[in-house]
Amino acid sequence: MADITADQADAQAAAEGTVRKRRISGKVLVLFIVLPLLLVGGLGAAGAGYFLGWFGSGGEAAEAAKPAAPRAVVFHDLPEMLVNLQSTGRQASYLKIRVSLELDDAEAVKRVDQVMPRVLDNFQVYLRELRSDELHGSAGVQRLKEELLIRVNAAVAPARVNDVLFKEMLLQ
Repeated sequence: MADITADQADAQAAAEGTVRKRRISGKVLVLFIVLPLLLVGGLGAAGAGYFLGWFGSGGEAAEAAKPAAPRAVVFHDLPEMLVNLQSTGRQASYLKIRVSLELDDAEAVKRVDQVMPRVLDNFQVYLRELRSDELHGSAGVQRLKEELLIRVNAAVAPARVNDVLFKEMLLQ
């Protein structure tokens, strides 16, 4: 009985009315269970290694991940300005404003000082054309800030002003 094949054993078990359980062969076990587990584990490890920086150009990835050092900026205060705003009635409106300019370096401060009369003239001409209702709310102040930045950059070119910062703004 030792020389019977698996098919003959199945036929004999069927004749006897018993069910014979089939065992999974070694090839099937490796092909359908072990190999997919190894592939999934390897892909997971490779993905984790990629995100941890184990692969790739080494130093370049670490350099790109570092935040840029904060740039040194210089603030330059402009003199206080008091302008008469445009009005439709007999009631006069005034705007008192003090601003500071954010610049990249001391060379830009020198350029701003050289053309300071032009900067102040550009500001005065623009501010005198404003009406008091154009300055109400945060949107009006933001518009004023953007317009002053455009005008100061036009006056100090090729130097560049990064921002116009309000130190004081009084509308009366």
